[in-house]
Amino acid sequence: MKKLILSLLLGGLIMTGAFAKTAVVYFSATGTTEKMAKSIAAEMGAAVFEIQPVHKYTDADLNWHDKKSLTTIECNDPKSRPAIKAVVACVAPPASAAFFDISGYDSVVLFYPIWWAYAPKIVYTFVESQKWDDKKLVTLCTSGGGGLGRSGSDLAKYAKGSVFKGGKDFTRGKAANIKKYVEGLLK
Repeated sequence: MKKLILSLLLGGLIMTGAFAKTAVVYFSATGTTEKMAKSIAAEMGAAVFEIQPVHKYTDADLNWHDKKSLTTIECNDPKSRPAIKAVVACVAPPASAAFFDISGYDSVVLFYPIWWAYAPKIVYTFVESQKWDDKKLVTLCTSGGGGLGRSGSDLAKYAKGSVFKGGKDFTRGKAANIKKYVEGLLK
């Protein structure tokens, strides 16, 4: 009986091992991407972290019809890198949220909304602040219709040393399907 219990425990550890060193890191201005990222992280059994901006985006900032809105200005400026207030663990607070890094993870699933066919510039701020050194990178997005486009491969260029595995728009995806997709990329 003891051997059976031990075998079941070890089997469970091996089954969850695929995502044991995976972090889901997301940025969400409206809550849509946040819900998806947390759902996926729970399905994968992965750690989940939120990128929090110094300046919280308002509805006016997000108005893509206004050429003077903050997000329009940021998206039109390739050098724009909005400041990050903190990268916060969503389950338990880290010792120092402002200094989070990906060094303890083998893979990072980066989840973000699509703004003007690209990832928001704050995601570039995060990507450029990390040491990627052969970390696997998967990009997922939520989108109002434009899809992932080349945002994933574009971010991978700034994630120097990463191994870009691919990405996809999962605006309306189910967590189990997304897990299967990510699992296939991380093999």
